[in-house]
Amino acid sequence: MPKLIVNHNTVYRYRQPVGFGDHRLMVRPRDSHDMRVIDTALTISPTAEIRWMHDVFSNSIAVAHFEDQADELRFESRIVIEHFGLDTPVFTLDEYAQTFPFCYDADEAADLGRCDERHYPDPQRRIDTWARGFLERGLNSRTQEVLFQINLAINRQFSYQRRYSVGVQTPVETLNLGSGTCRDLAVFMMEAVRSLGFAARFVSGYLYDPTLDPNAGETEVNEPVRGASATHAWVQVYLPGAGWVEYDPTNGLVGGANLIRVAVARDPAQAVPLQGTFIGPSDAFAEMEVEVEVLSDDTSS
Repeated sequence: MPKLIVNHNTVYRYRQPVGFGDHRLMVRPRDSHDMRVIDTALTISPTAEIRWMHDVFSNSIAVAHFEDQADELRFESRIVIEHFGLDTPVFTLDEYAQTFPFCYDADEAADLGRCDERHYPDPQRRIDTWARGFLERGLNSRTQEVLFQINLAINRQFSYQRRYSVGVQTPVETLNLGSGTCRDLAVFMMEAVRSLGFAARFVSGYLYDPTLDPNAGETEVNEPVRGASATHAWVQVYLPGAGWVEYDPTNGLVGGANLIRVAVARDPAQAVPLQGTFIGPSDAFAEMEVEVEVLSDDTSS
């Protein structure tokens, strides 16, 4: 895949000049063996003092501190990356983890912490029942096949709907509605696999869709993926021998060919791309506008 350019612009508009509390941004992708950040640019208006830090998950956080008032707050992020995700990844699991059920070894279990714990109420165990429907009755099931089928089933059984309000649906709400955003579907899959004993975590980032890229030229992909043109969310499941494997239940895909990781977290509230406060009348807020564009770099060779 060529270099990719991610443009992420957010604008808040107010009915009168207001002050601003500190804003916390998570827009810088995580460098790894499958993704390299080449260049970054972050423009904020009004002018802000920016400091960088790593959170408990080693995500890159920019904290913007403001002195001036304004009736418009604008964040413009431009990222250039090289991406090496695989279209047809092959994951080699440790022998003991190739069939389910299995238990993580003691060292890994300690480091996985709360990632294998349920986080949302399910008093009637409906998520458990749904997830256990993918296990072979009375037999050991192939681990990767179980996860593949769960991921694919969410894509096929639940409709995708955009929603711009803050927060996520509970997994039971998603099951009842039969629909959700990429955030909702990711949380549903996390809780489903956690109910089986897998360690899972939430991933926030961007999704490259070649059908929306005027620089892509001819492509074998005929249908657009769901969740592009905005921030995207998916799931990582920890598999011994393979490590953290990415599952995108919104699109039913495994592996990170088109996924650009920005943040990983135990819970989606820990991976909000942009959050902050304003200081002024409660009715001063007018509107928010978000634009996300992921393009191939047509100047790269």
